[in-house]
Amino acid sequence: MALGLDNKGFSDALVILGAAGLVIPAFARLKISPVIGFILVGLLVGPSGLGALVGDYPWLYYITISDAHAIEPFAEFGIILLLFSIGLELSLKRLWSMRSLVFGTGAAELIGSALIIGLAVHLATGQGWTGAIGLGFALALSSTALVLPIAGTTSPVGRSAFAMLLFEDLALVPIIFALAALGPGAGGGWIPILGVVGRGVLTVAAMFVGGRLLLPRLFAQAARTKSPELFLAASLLVVIVASLATTAVGLSPIVGALLAGVLIAETDYHSEVEVMTAPFKGLALGVFLITVGMSLDLRMILDNWVPLTAAITAVVVVKALVTFGLLKFAGIRTGVAAETGVLMGSPSETTLIVLGAAAQAALITAATAGFWQTVTAIGLTITPLLAWLGRKAARRIEQRGAVAETEIPAAGPGTVIIGFGRVGRMVADMLTVHGKPFIAVEADIDAVKAARAEGYPVIFGDVARSELVDKLGLGRADALILTMDDPVLSVQLTRRVRGWVPGLTIVARARDTAHAAELYRAGATDAVPETLESSLQLSEAVLVDLGVAVGPVIASIHEKRDELRKEIKGAADMERLPRLRRARIAAGPDPQR
Repeated sequence: MALGLDNKGFSDALVILGAAGLVIPAFARLKISPVIGFILVGLLVGPSGLGALVGDYPWLYYITISDAHAIEPFAEFGIILLLFSIGLELSLKRLWSMRSLVFGTGAAELIGSALIIGLAVHLATGQGWTGAIGLGFALALSSTALVLPIAGTTSPVGRSAFAMLLFEDLALVPIIFALAALGPGAGGGWIPILGVVGRGVLTVAAMFVGGRLLLPRLFAQAARTKSPELFLAASLLVVIVASLATTAVGLSPIVGALLAGVLIAETDYHSEVEVMTAPFKGLALGVFLITVGMSLDLRMILDNWVPLTAAITAVVVVKALVTFGLLKFAGIRTGVAAETGVLMGSPSETTLIVLGAAAQAALITAATAGFWQTVTAIGLTITPLLAWLGRKAARRIEQRGAVAETEIPAAGPGTVIIGFGRVGRMVADMLTVHGKPFIAVEADIDAVKAARAEGYPVIFGDVARSELVDKLGLGRADALILTMDDPVLSVQLTRRVRGWVPGLTIVARARDTAHAAELYRAGATDAVPETLESSLQLSEAVLVDLGVAVGPVIASIHEKRDELRKEIKGAADMERLPRLRRARIAAGPDPQR
């Protein structure tokens, strides 16, 4: 059956795919989180944006979302796939090791934040106690869909955040049942909640047993067909069945998706499944963020900006302080606790679900629910900003706990290594083998502490700050090695140090030959492109494996390296000469001639 151009599915798909194709690359070039881009797209094409003008300008129909509720199922599926992908990064052993954080710190954070926020709402607005507690639990939830993609699950911040978010996801449905039980027309009391808990435990246990037995066989059969489509279908089938199973017994589908990921992570097929489902996760998560943007009403925000600002600030501050205090009590490092607290300060996408349940139970009015829904949408929008503020706060705190910059020792005769990741560590090991003294500077406090524990002379500092570079005393150093993975900063630092210490040997890590040429123009003695070196090492391995003698192979590799280095330097000089010529013309004739 032919579909007409006025089919609303076409226009909605155009907006969604256009956003994914344009927003992500554009914001990536600007080094801005695509989260903001998707939310802005939703705001632009939603009912309070261009969608409000469709009646006057019918052609806008094709670039706006005609039915905001029609795409909500895709948004929910995106969150399910996100939790599934997070489960793929976990294991049963890791989950068990996090049990104290999940059920101790996580429970205390949710309940503590909910009670404080509920009390504040009751005192500030006169909201009844049951409605205030409902609002407290709704606003105490944090966004799994945004926090984990920002923080990851392997970083210290990501691990702490994930433990608390996992408890919130487990507690979501019991919270909704509890609100229904508190409503004036509730029947059955707390019996439904106990029923959900019992059915949930039995279902999760059955999923673990069945998954360990069935999933390896299922994916083995799919793998034998050598059909990517069948493998993808099997992956999506597992996610959907697990989500439906937990939904059927009263738990959140998010819990089922997470458990499905954990179970597949225990098999040999988790890497392939992760690769297969990644595109769906990203696109569906973008749809969710567009729905968040569409829920924003600019007129309502402008008319109520004072109470909205006060509400958002209060929620973020309360949650950040409670999270920080509990993580510190649990023994988490101060900087990590502060960054985690700020990052988890905004409400969650699940806050909207709890607000709806509270309104349906007549605990709060529709107007009150609408106000806090706007607060939630704005909170989700500013989550990337909170992540940035959290990182800044953590860095300031860690700077106080690390070696103060005023105490940084000046470099004596020897080598200064800036950046102590995998490359910097390898350089340091080779210098040690040949008895060459060195000192390293690293901006990641975790890397500094780990290196110091192993006996490396590493100091904490950020070379983006010029005063730190001044205190290093590079005029007395033998060489400067730049290994950090920041091409702009490495060029800037090379140019600055070369102007200050003309005779210093500067060896810099380069991403590619173009970056190497830029480093040479800035004054580097040598620039080592990663792509070039990996190609030469690959060539060496191939030639040796083919039976060519090691000596001639090494000689030819050195010869090729020198040849390519001359070409890069030549390209750098060719680009430098026109600029020098233009500078001389602009300066006029030399009066000494």
